[in-house]
Amino acid sequence: MAERIESLKAGVIGGLSVCFSFAIASLLNTLVLTKYFQTLACLQSEVDWHLWVSGAVATFTGLLFGVTYRYIIRSDKNPQLKAGGVLAFGLVRGLTQIELGLNSSSTIWPFLVLAGESLLWFTFAAIALDIAIQLRWVKPFSSI
Repeated sequence: MAERIESLKAGVIGGLSVCFSFAIASLLNTLVLTKYFQTLACLQSEVDWHLWVSGAVATFTGLLFGVTYRYIIRSDKNPQLKAGGVLAFGLVRGLTQIELGLNSSSTIWPFLVLAGESLLWFTFAAIALDIAIQLRWVKPFSSI
């Protein structure tokens, strides 16, 4: 039972981190990138259902990342494994965005920006989880 609670705590921290990163990236896209780079105009977000659904998906993905990341670092001291987990989650979302871009008639640049953002989201979540584990807010997975 304690392991499930710790996994839930890691998931909540991961979800909140990715949600925060999503909000910052959406604000940055709307206020900066779309003003100065016309090819990225499709990144501009208005407060509508699409933004809320995207935020909810990002939060849920962050929750799944938090739980998975906690198990990744359980007893492995291999930094490549941590980076691989971040890269896997970031690329899955990022490659989905690029695939959607290849099916549209617009340029691929907006989708490459979104792919890069997704890597940054999960990097931020990994840093937040590492700090939480160091501060003992979340206990790493204990070996049996």
